[in-house]
Amino acid sequence: MRILLWYWGRRGGGAQFTLGLAQSLATRPGVTLALSVSAQGELLDSFRNLSVSTNIVETYRDLPGFATGLLRIPALRRQLLASAQGADVVISGMTHVWTPLLAPALARAGIPFVPVVHDALPHPGDFGWAWDWRLGRELGAARAAVALSDQVASILAQRVPALPLIRMPLLAMLSPATAGGEAVAASREGGLRLLFFGRFRGYKGLDLLRDAFRRLRQAHPGVTLRVVGEGDAEALAPGIGTLPGVRLERRWVPEAEIPRLIAEADAVVLPYREASQSGIAPQALAMGVPVVATPVGGLTEQVREGAGGVVATAVTEAAFAEALSSLFLPGRMAALRAEARRAGAAQADWGGATDALLRGLGAVLR
Repeated sequence: MRILLWYWGRRGGGAQFTLGLAQSLATRPGVTLALSVSAQGELLDSFRNLSVSTNIVETYRDLPGFATGLLRIPALRRQLLASAQGADVVISGMTHVWTPLLAPALARAGIPFVPVVHDALPHPGDFGWAWDWRLGRELGAARAAVALSDQVASILAQRVPALPLIRMPLLAMLSPATAGGEAVAASREGGLRLLFFGRFRGYKGLDLLRDAFRRLRQAHPGVTLRVVGEGDAEALAPGIGTLPGVRLERRWVPEAEIPRLIAEADAVVLPYREASQSGIAPQALAMGVPVVATPVGGLTEQVREGAGGVVATAVTEAAFAEALSSLFLPGRMAALRAEARRAGAAQADWGGATDALLRGLGAVLR
């Protein structure tokens, strides 16, 4: 099977997922892989190291670059079509702002297009302008779609009942040094270290975390919380950065730093009010770091009791504080770490996930 894997985003979860998929596809017997990636991508060197045919496309780094880039859409369309010539299928690793402008050209040229759909609906509080139009254009051009959670698959099935769906999990991106939980550090004496990591968005429940942590700290004064990500955390959860025990870091975290950031935590917290799935959950579990989450969306598929997860009973301050408090029960952390290590291999099983993807593509293309 000849596959063109296409992703023109610069950084973040889409780039990480596309790289993981590219690394796995590049090793599969019977697959000839080609790439189309952004020259401005944070992981460009990693894509180049795969030693497969790679089309490197000039995209943009800032708003003026995006605006002038729109003028290049006809040329970019021709460039994409040229890269796709001879491919049995073009897979989009994640939507990009230009994807809906270019994907229909693939369908018109008779080239099967299969997008990986990370989110089937806009997250509450996120900028959702033109969301429906964008997704509609991509699904309208698609021969099939890949869903990364049952929740997303269900929404897509309702929206486009006739479109074939391929189910694939969102997996961890691991380096050899962090596989199997080897980098997990021991708890600091005096309390546990909690980590919230990711872009600061309204649906991620920073205000819920703030109030739950305040309760937790009263009962366990030694506990600490590290909040790391890009965005305005104070606008979403006023006062979170001034709480005793909280360390707020407003910054983008480079790809190479993520494993160390997780390894320095005793548990990762996901106090989300809504979620299609989480990229941080499989990464943490694959490293043997427990995850505390709310019972929403795709998180219920990724974070499970008995597999290194603690799931709150409700999406409330009190319920999340209770879930966090359970970490302090005698023997609880040791048991959670052992569970996460046992279940962690499945969180990094790119081989199995890629085989499922290829079976689905084969059925669609036949």
